[in-house]
Amino acid sequence: MFTTITTIKIPKVLEEILVELKSIGVLPILVGGCVRDSFLNLSVKDYDIELFNIDSLELVEKSLSKFGKIHEVGKSFGVLILSVDAYDFDFALARIEKKIDSGHRGFEVTTNGNLSFEEASLRRDFTINSIGYNYFTKEFLDPHDGIKDLNNNILRHIKDETFVEDPLRVYRACQFVARFGLKLDSKTFELCKGIVDSEELNHLPKERVFEEFKKLFLKSKKPSVGFELLKSLGVLKHFPELELLVGCVQDKEYHPEGDVWVHTMMTIDQMVEYKTGNSYRDLYLFYALLCHDFGKPFCTQEIKGHITSHKHEALGVEPTISFLQRVTNEKKFIEKIVPLVRNHLTPFQLYKSESSIKAVKRLSLRCSIEDICIVCLADCKGRTIPDKEKCDKAIDWVLEKAREMNISDQGLKSLVQGKDLIELGMKPSKEFKVILDYALNLQIDENFEKEQILQEIKTKYL
Repeated sequence: MFTTITTIKIPKVLEEILVELKSIGVLPILVGGCVRDSFLNLSVKDYDIELFNIDSLELVEKSLSKFGKIHEVGKSFGVLILSVDAYDFDFALARIEKKIDSGHRGFEVTTNGNLSFEEASLRRDFTINSIGYNYFTKEFLDPHDGIKDLNNNILRHIKDETFVEDPLRVYRACQFVARFGLKLDSKTFELCKGIVDSEELNHLPKERVFEEFKKLFLKSKKPSVGFELLKSLGVLKHFPELELLVGCVQDKEYHPEGDVWVHTMMTIDQMVEYKTGNSYRDLYLFYALLCHDFGKPFCTQEIKGHITSHKHEALGVEPTISFLQRVTNEKKFIEKIVPLVRNHLTPFQLYKSESSIKAVKRLSLRCSIEDICIVCLADCKGRTIPDKEKCDKAIDWVLEKAREMNISDQGLKSLVQGKDLIELGMKPSKEFKVILDYALNLQIDENFEKEQILQEIKTKYL
């Protein structure tokens, strides 16, 4: 919600830093997200400060070192990051950027302390991110009418020529529209579409795209808004797994809301209600829902007047891995998501068939029951069925069983390990897996204690 403000609240320590910088002849101007979010009445943790009237960071670094730890990762580009308490302050020399080559590194950066704020702001992407604030004069600097655009809920680029130089701005546009409830300016839309059509998105490192998806998932009230804009801009051609969901029909009895794309969008919006506060966990849960029906385009068919997608959970594993490898190199992250996709129907199936405790135990071996229940619940409620109360009943049943056994989070622990077999006098071999599986089956199916299992192993294998 846009708020009319006359000043920006900043931490006391930042006020002291700004005064210190002024004492050495620097003009520090707050800019970017901290100013924008103040107008949107959002909490601010990160502050960007642009430095004018100075061409070198040496003197600045000496002054900042009095307040906390300095990170010099971006120093060659005229940027210093200062960590103080729970805050990160970014200090950057006023600069201009010129595109000289393809890729996100293909920019020539020229720092110039004599630039005006308006000249320096031309390198920024959108008007709402180009508003500055002078702490000493309590004045907002707004050369591109960013405040007006915020008030009118418009996301608009600053300059045609500079905007198209960085293709990441297509993804940034989508996540900003979703996060702040904005409408993309028609000219900005056309520029974004031109970037997509030019294949410039192919030059983006996956890490940068992943970061924009992360913000879209974790900071939006309706992530679907961003994905719908990606679809409208033609970005889905870079993600065929997502593109195949569009137009993939579903049975109206179970999915009256529409095709698989519509359902998937509803599930990620539903996931917003179930966020845990752990950003890493929330992110892989969002991705699990985005990918959960990737198998449907490969098995959907009509049988006796009903549309079915038999075994789509298993068939979704390969496209899920393919998609995720296109946005991240983190194997452990992918390994968290894949079993959630493969088992996303299981909690509801266990409840519906009134399965035994054994089935709940086996599910805990494949993935976190707490996680899979969130995915299953969002999947169940992410549709327009009338009897959604059955979703909660199913999940409550599974969670209650798992929590009673203390296996909802960590999963069932095998009582017998390889080291136990060695202590029995066995030598490590391929047969160990067979024996350990036998031991686990006794633990689950017969509810045997460790000593009972070991005795059975002695009888059977020794």
